[in-house]
Amino acid sequence: MVALDARLEPQWDAFVRDQEAGTFYHLSGWRHVFARAFGHDCPYLVALAGDRVVGVLPLVHLKTPLFGNRLVSTAFLVYGGPVAIDHRVRAALTGAAVERAEALGVSHLEYRSLVPGEEGRDWQVESARYATFFKDLHDTDEANLKAIPRKQRAEVRKGIKAGLTSEVAGDVDLLHHFLALSFRNLGTPAFSKRYLRTILDVFGDAAELLTIQAPAGPVGAVLSFHFRDQVLPYYSGTQVEARAQGVNDFLYWEVMRRAVARGARRFDFGRSKVDTGPYKFKKYWGFEPVPLHYEYRLVRATEVPDASPMNPKYRLAIAAWKRLPLPVSKRLGPLLSWQLG
Repeated sequence: MVALDARLEPQWDAFVRDQEAGTFYHLSGWRHVFARAFGHDCPYLVALAGDRVVGVLPLVHLKTPLFGNRLVSTAFLVYGGPVAIDHRVRAALTGAAVERAEALGVSHLEYRSLVPGEEGRDWQVESARYATFFKDLHDTDEANLKAIPRKQRAEVRKGIKAGLTSEVAGDVDLLHHFLALSFRNLGTPAFSKRYLRTILDVFGDAAELLTIQAPAGPVGAVLSFHFRDQVLPYYSGTQVEARAQGVNDFLYWEVMRRAVARGARRFDFGRSKVDTGPYKFKKYWGFEPVPLHYEYRLVRATEVPDASPMNPKYRLAIAAWKRLPLPVSKRLGPLLSWQLG
């Protein structure tokens, strides 16, 4: 078991792309994103058989004033946990992660898994809080539009009729504005422009920034990731006043349409908290929820942590954040968001 370094990164990424359990969020580039944008230590673990990579485990060490000391695979992202060729290698990776967690004195070690692991009775699993959403795509725009349920399809057509268009562009300022607006309205601190720029810099063509234009000007933006034959819209925001024009549905339709043109055959709509507005929106699009399994190995903590915005103890803070003027939330957001994980 060794720590990932620059020499092993090409092999790490090739292994992730080759494994069914590998995801975009397992790629080694995130190690650089979190270190450069937030200053977090990322002890990524590699299992080797000779010179061959046989397992990987991306870890982010979050030691913050607000949310304590944690080790997460993978912080800030949807999926994580070990990717290995067999159970023996997975167990070795987990054993090394537990040793690292104990040495760091963290409250807990956390995996974010699509499929629950077999880590054993020392682990606790939460499977009812979050879900993710997938859908296979057709080869043509006509077939994909027809596959969208009627009500949401009407919203897409409303956007087209209103003259909305999309453009691939690198305007991080615009993305940050709409992201901060949406996050503020949800009561959540937005990330910094530096974080968004670092993602685009690290991942190049695999990260696509799409802006939505109305006749009067920009009304939305979305940052999507491309991995194998998948498209993953991840960070997005829209102008509230344009939602009557169907901008939200039009935005995701344009992501889908453009992704199919570049070869995507699977749409990953990402994580949402169960029974929230975004969760219901994705179901309205005809996507079926797939439970995400958050696995916890308690180290110093005595119970599974709940840093979710649904936790009642954050209710007053969320309500206060929603009332902040947008310029204030933009300024304060980056001071807090790097701690969330």
